[in-house]
Amino acid sequence: MNKTAKIWMNGELIDWIDAKIHILSHVVHYGSSTFEGIRCYETIKGSAVLFLDEHIKRLRDSSKIYRIEIPYSEKELKDAVIGIIHANSHKSCYIRPLVYRGQGAFGVNPHRASIEVAIATWEWGAYLGDDVLENGVDVRVSSWNRPAPNTLPAWAKAGGNYLNSQLIKMEALMDDYAEGLALDVNGYVSEGSGENIFVVRDGIIYTPMSAQSILPGFTRYAVMHIAKELGYEVRETLIPREALYIADEVFLTGTAAEITPVRSIDKYPIGNEKRGPITEVLQHAYLKIVKTGEDPYNWLTFI
Repeated sequence: MNKTAKIWMNGELIDWIDAKIHILSHVVHYGSSTFEGIRCYETIKGSAVLFLDEHIKRLRDSSKIYRIEIPYSEKELKDAVIGIIHANSHKSCYIRPLVYRGQGAFGVNPHRASIEVAIATWEWGAYLGDDVLENGVDVRVSSWNRPAPNTLPAWAKAGGNYLNSQLIKMEALMDDYAEGLALDVNGYVSEGSGENIFVVRDGIIYTPMSAQSILPGFTRYAVMHIAKELGYEVRETLIPREALYIADEVFLTGTAAEITPVRSIDKYPIGNEKRGPITEVLQHAYLKIVKTGEDPYNWLTFI
């Protein structure tokens, strides 16, 4: 991670080195936080934040699910995001808004803990490696499943939820894979440790349903929208594990991962073991928006 000059904390710009919390903050012991991962791109038309409104709304939604009342309006949070990008003189960057429970409560009941808010930015390239957008990555099906419905709220992007993601990711890396894929409680394909998944077979694009313990990502939404506009059939459906092994193409999507092709799963080769033609079309259409700033969908907020 590249250190930057400032971090926004509770309405103030703090030096990076001074952005600290107390060891007895509730979040340290119980994972009581919500967060977002947002990208700012340097486009031909200037720097722009992708899906800023949507990310901030989801931050509030995630917090509401966990009964956290953010002490700032959505406008104040969006202004703070833009302000910290300028303060750190970024033209492109990754943005991490974080809401967490601080001091004032100890034990499972968090209601007496303070609510703290921070926003950090840093420069970050390709999440899974610099060459993967063309060459793809090798992944494995994890031995860890996604939590069952009515255990942890999958639609909330919350810190504690990502302990499951850590197990999936670490297991994959220890076995020399770039990423792990989780199944849901019923054994159907769910998502990666931090990405949604798409499977292409006979020209049709499949993706798991939003109720299958996935976080419905904004890149997932963008890909589905672009694909339908380009005339592809997109189906949200149950995907059995074996469908992965006979797919023509598989790709992962996420704010950090963007659109990343998968070249093998559990050592089964996918297609020609590189980016497939439909993945390439969708990738180019998506990246054209964030590189040129030509945005017919109003997904970009220019700063």
